[in-house]
Order: sequence, then structure tokens, then C-alpha cells
Amino acid sequence: MSPVETPKAPLGASLGARLDTALGRFTMYRLVLLVLAVLAVYSLVLNALGWLTFGIPEMLAHLVLCLGLTYASNRALAPLFRVRPHSESSLITGLLLYFLFWPSFAPLDVTGVALACVLASASKYALAWRGRHIFNAAAAGAFMAGLTGLNIATWWAATPAMLWVLVPGVLLVLHRTRKFLMASVFLAVATAIITAELLQAGMSVGMALWQSLAQRPLLFFVGFMLTEPLTLPPRRWQQLALAAVVGVVFAVPYNFGFLANSPEAALLLGNVIAFLMGQRGRVLLRFTGTRPLTPSTTEFSFEPSRPVRFVPGQYMELDLPHAKSDGKGRRRVFSLTGSPSERLVKFGVRTAEPLSAAKKVLLSLNPGDEVTATSVGGDFVLPRDPRKPVLLIAAGIGVTPYLSHVSSGGLRERDTVLLLLARSADEVAYADELRAAGIRVLVRVADGSVPPSGLASASWEGTRVDGEAIRALVPDVAGREVYVSGSPASVASLRRAAKQAGAAKVHVDSFSGY
Repeated sequence: MSPVETPKAPLGASLGARLDTALGRFTMYRLVLLVLAVLAVYSLVLNALGWLTFGIPEMLAHLVLCLGLTYASNRALAPLFRVRPHSESSLITGLLLYFLFWPSFAPLDVTGVALACVLASASKYALAWRGRHIFNAAAAGAFMAGLTGLNIATWWAATPAMLWVLVPGVLLVLHRTRKFLMASVFLAVATAIITAELLQAGMSVGMALWQSLAQRPLLFFVGFMLTEPLTLPPRRWQQLALAAVVGVVFAVPYNFGFLANSPEAALLLGNVIAFLMGQRGRVLLRFTGTRPLTPSTTEFSFEPSRPVRFVPGQYMELDLPHAKSDGKGRRRVFSLTGSPSERLVKFGVRTAEPLSAAKKVLLSLNPGDEVTATSVGGDFVLPRDPRKPVLLIAAGIGVTPYLSHVSSGGLRERDTVLLLLARSADEVAYADELRAAGIRVLVRVADGSVPPSGLASASWEGTRVDGEAIRALVPDVAGREVYVSGSPASVASLRRAAKQAGAAKVHVDSFSGY
């Protein structure tokens, strides 16, 4: 919740904020797993109703084979490569393969599916660089199994009857991962090429579009596979370029003998391009210690096994295995608060009760303990032009991504205003760093207490953070790029207030609160 009173949201914005809050309770992996599980159950219902014709025994056996073999092979292979198995990831791979291969009792078909499952699990470890897998596991398994001739992926999820649940499921995943723009680029490119081909074959425009979207696996592909976080480049412009390239390779027909166009081949090519663009390989982080920031927030410091490439404002995903799951998975993302030139990697984390399982793991670390960083990403970065003025708005622990800009000195040569909203004066994190930042810092404290020494108090008429309040503090807000960080509810209301104040461009970074 926002630490100060915010204006009542319009119905659409309020629903959006509630959706963000609800989805924020799940990690991306858990949400994808749940959506795919619902789709699997729905496919069985469709088959029972006669909309699919595989046969219930074949579908159940196929589902059990895909889930059981990917899970078992992942558990068996992980110790050989001295890594902890990620059960959610293996179950997601199994469900993807369930929708890629035709359910059948034919011995060769079953053998091909079994091989795809094992190869998919093996690809996470054998086709990896510094512990990070390069390829989407399901696509890799399907592609390699297809080369043997035992079975070929049919992507039967692209069935019109599946759309009733597939479309809402894809929309939920894309909303959670903030990949609507990337998905739109891919769909626009691939649909245009496929539709043009069908028009040349004599179809009407409406029928060609229907064939493209309802009977080709574009939606399933972009929702559950192309946007997989671990195989994406870190920056938005890179992701959009990747989506366009993969869209072309996905849709343009080609045949080079053993290699013909297929969704899995297009995705694997995209995975290689993404690998070359981003932080390649996992990084081991050795825990060095903590320091309290406020009564409810803590900074964690780690020494990486090798230099970490990141841009101030980006986040890092940590793999935090815990014995007792809390339903949110074990991979969590945290904003990087240090400078890219520093030796240590630092994160500021809210550690107030109730604590999630992942935060308990962090708090239980002893100096010398190691955790794994699996990826770096995010576009919450400043404009390239240092002459462009910015307004940074933070609600509570939402100040953390700005600390990386402060630590790197990126704000000293830029016209910057930071508006920080906190519940009380002792909940203002990084007060010393903000005092030394060389920028204008305004602090609004909800309980009326005096902000920490050296930080100016932000005051306006009333208690609501609306457009008038922001304009009163920053009259030239319309000429600044605005950045908003905090919980989903706070971000939604503060973004709306910034727009009301006249901001033309507002960048947001939501913290799910795990």
C-alpha cells in the first residue's frame, strides 16, 4: 500500500492495480505452471466433450509420461552436474511437451516423446554456459527428437477450441511479465507473413487471419516460450528486435533437407541471439554480510565469482532454494543497489514480518555461504542523454533501484528530483547516500514526523498524492521523464498522479512484495 493517501482510482485503473497485486503473489514460474496446468485440465475436458479426438487414455498417459519423465530426469541429472534441481521448471517443461507432441500409444511416438523429455532436461545442463542453460528446454528436446525421426512436434495446442482458456492464460502471463509489447511485435510480424501467404493461396482476409491466430501456434509460442525470462536478452529494445527476427524465422517457409522451418527451430535461433546479447551464464554470489537500513529493511552484500554486467536500475534474479515451499517458487528478483564498478553486489530488501520463505533464506545466510544469480535484466534505466531532466518517485523500499544510479554517480550531472514517500522518518532507507547524492531530495512522511536531517520535507495542500501535489513540488514535471517505483498499488496510483501532473512519459518498476 502507498504510505500516503492517494486519490480514488478509476474503475479500470483500480482493477488493474488489484490484478497486479493478485498476480504479484506468484512468481512468474509459478504463474506459468498454474496456467499450463489449467490448460491441461481444460484439454481433457474438451476431449471428454468430443472437441478433441485423441482419447482420454492416450491423453492421460501422455500427460503422465511428459510430467513424470521430465521431473525424474531433471532430478537424476542435477546431481551429476552438481546443481540443485528446479522442480517447477521441470514441470513447466513437461507441460509444454504435453502440448507439443500428439498423444498416442504408438510405440515409436511414445519413444520419441520420452526421448524429447530426457533431452529437454539434459539440455538445461549439457547445453549450458557457466551453469546457465542457453536454450528453451522444451524446444530443444522437441527439436532434437525430431532430428531422430521418431516423432515430430505438432504443437496441437493450436486448436480453436483451446482458445477460450488459452487466450486469457496468455494474457495473464504477458501482463505478469510485462511482455505485451514484445508479444505484439512477434505477432504482428509472424501474422503478417502467414496471412500474406494464405491470401496468395486464395483465402479471404478474415479466414487468413483466423487460420494464422487460431490454427497456428503463435499465441501458445509467444505466451509460454518466446518470453521465457532465462532465455531473453536484458533490455527491452533487444527483446523487441529478437521478437521481430524470431517472427520472420517462425513464419517464412524453408527447407534445407534435415532442417525445415518449425516453431522450435525459430525459438532456438532466438535463444542463441539472446545469449549473445546478455549476461552469459549464472554467477555464484558469496555472502559477505548485511546492514540494517531501517527497522523493516535490510541490505544484503555479496561478492560475485566474476564481474557482473548490469546497467544502473536493473535487477538480478536469485535462486534461493528452501526446504519448505511457500507457494511462490525459489527464484526471486531484487533491484541492484550498487554501482557496476563496485566489487560487491548489493540488494536492499524489505524484511518486516511476515517473512516469505525466500527472505528467511537470505536472513539465515552466514558469511561465506553461496547463492546463485541466474539472470540480470530490466529497463528501469535513465535516458541516455544526460541533459534530459528526470523526476524519480519512490514509495518505501521502491527507492532501491535509484540507489544504483546514485552509487554510480549517474545523477550528479543530470537535473534530478527524487520524491520519496515513507510511513515514518525512521523508514527512510539510504538517508546518508541520498544526502550525499548531490540531487534535490524531497521526503513525504505519512505520520507527520520530521524527515532525516539534510533531506527536505515535501509538503502540499491535503494528504493525497495527485497531479496538483506533484505539480506544486515540481512545476516543470511536464518537461521531465518520470520514474515510479514501489508496490503494484503504489505504482498504479503514483503513475496516474504523474500523468495528471502533465508527465508525458512515465517508467514504472513494481515490487511484488515477496
